[in-house]
Amino acid sequence: MKALHIAATGMRAQELNVEVISNNVANMRTTGYKRQRADFQDLLYQNLRRMGTNSSANGTIVPTGVQIGSGVKTASTARIMSQGNLAPTNKELDVAIRGEGFFQIQMPDGGTAYTRDGSFERDPNGQLVTIDGYSVLPGIVIPEDARDITISNDGQVQVLDANNAVQVLGQIQIARFINKSGLEAIGDNLFLETESSGAAIVGNPGEAAFGDLMQKHLEMANVEAVSEISDLIAAQRAYEMNSRIIKAADEMSATTSNLR
Repeated sequence: MKALHIAATGMRAQELNVEVISNNVANMRTTGYKRQRADFQDLLYQNLRRMGTNSSANGTIVPTGVQIGSGVKTASTARIMSQGNLAPTNKELDVAIRGEGFFQIQMPDGGTAYTRDGSFERDPNGQLVTIDGYSVLPGIVIPEDARDITISNDGQVQVLDANNAVQVLGQIQIARFINKSGLEAIGDNLFLETESSGAAIVGNPGEAAFGDLMQKHLEMANVEAVSEISDLIAAQRAYEMNSRIIKAADEMSATTSNLR
């Protein structure tokens, strides 16, 4: 029976759905994490009676026809790039983006990655880096004797030197994308540019179409616990219903075999 195969595709789809939900829940406390959503599409149909065909010699046509579907498939695991809550940390090198944009990160292979995780540190040379030691672009070096590090909303980095004079160290720039959902996640809170995302558009925070920065804050994950639990219950119910269809189809096949 086709019902066995159709229900099996439904169970596989809901299994993947639960995997996506579980990853969202696992990253509820991950800085800058963006939740994913599983999207599905129906599979090809078998036309037993095609709509629009003639049903008589007088030219009458079939209004609806008979189509039998063959199940469901996963179309995408779209990433929802909505703003997460900004949490105060009181750590002077923590920076959050409020609005559009990604921090630019220099990777060991020379490429550029992008992140919403602004939990930065200083390496032994004073370079502003991520918690994995990757440089934040454009490179900013903070002197050893610097005090009162200030990162303004427009990304300008200032400190007080030994003479209590304000010294401007550099400008943090951020990047935005036409299709930010098309970025490729590679783990470690990092994304890579793809053909789907389009090329990075670089600018200063606060400029038109760019978000601004908030020092001593971090952006939390945009995962909502209640929404994820609700989606998990719905996925579980759908899985159970498909399982029951397989059981019913099996019993029907057994009954038919016994009649023969």
